[in-house]
Amino acid sequence: MNKLLTQFSVGLFALSFLFITSCSDDQEVSTAPEVSFYVPDGFPQPAYSFKNNAFTPLRFELGKKLFYDPILSRDSTISCGSCHQQFAAFAHLDHFVSHGINDLLGTRNAPPLFNLAWHSEFMLDGGVANFELQPFAPITNPVEMDETIANAVMKLQRSSLYPSLFRSAYGSDSITSQMMARAITLFMAGLISADSKYDRYKKGTATFSDAEKRGYALFKAKCESCHTEPLFTDLKYRNNGLDSRFNDAGRAHITTLPQDSGKFKVPSLRNVALSYPYMHDGRFRTLSSIIDHYRSGIKQSSTLDPLLINGNMSISDAEKADILSFLNTLTDQTFITNKKFGE
Repeated sequence: MNKLLTQFSVGLFALSFLFITSCSDDQEVSTAPEVSFYVPDGFPQPAYSFKNNAFTPLRFELGKKLFYDPILSRDSTISCGSCHQQFAAFAHLDHFVSHGINDLLGTRNAPPLFNLAWHSEFMLDGGVANFELQPFAPITNPVEMDETIANAVMKLQRSSLYPSLFRSAYGSDSITSQMMARAITLFMAGLISADSKYDRYKKGTATFSDAEKRGYALFKAKCESCHTEPLFTDLKYRNNGLDSRFNDAGRAHITTLPQDSGKFKVPSLRNVALSYPYMHDGRFRTLSSIIDHYRSGIKQSSTLDPLLINGNMSISDAEKADILSFLNTLTDQTFITNKKFGE
């Protein structure tokens, strides 16, 4: 898996653009990188193995086409991209829970999608333990896309477009569910976010303001145990004190273990300013309200994470402002504007 950037590339292009943010001048001008699978500086090796599903330009483009095509839903109205919007870091902006066919509502907030090749379990409760199986979950969910895999494959086989695309990408005239899932997987694997102001600061090509420096120090002291750099998640399941009783069993829905009740996968904080609302049920609309939860809203329960067992965290108003300043440095404008990821 070494030097994957030089192995696989979807296109050799450079898209220059100017964007204005509330950050310093260090972040005002950026160039979108080539779309490829690569291991960013400081990242570990990915969990996903490309051994049986090599990352190629044609497979990436096929996966993108499938990701944005509502043909995979029962009534051809909902695509993966309906609930995962690029401008929101592939989350569902301002929706508390996912919206499916016939405007049906799910039970959980649609998470953002990026850096997924470094995950080995998926969904907020870890209910999918294979990256290539993850696309099947929303397709078959009755309140999301509500389609059977067999019907989805049949529609692709009957289309005037897809047989040739699959033949070019996978060298076969026969479209299978495995090929469909693997193509979508490669598109999602290509959604790499690693060009925020924070990333450039770590490389020495950007500077932090005094508030951002203080916020970074506070983050490392108070938050990094769960939101571990560079992914900004430890990929574990934790109960962060949202409730004393649980309407959603979380991880216990999968394991059936009482000690997992109310635990959910720790989300990455990359692009967190873009992906509101927050928590598994979308109960918080602002980053400020999340910090207030840790300052004064932690609920005791038998499965509360040990790191929070002493109750509310001591964070002053000034410290809160500094932490918010730091969290905004995790926004990756290159990622959300890269045209190779868009529909």
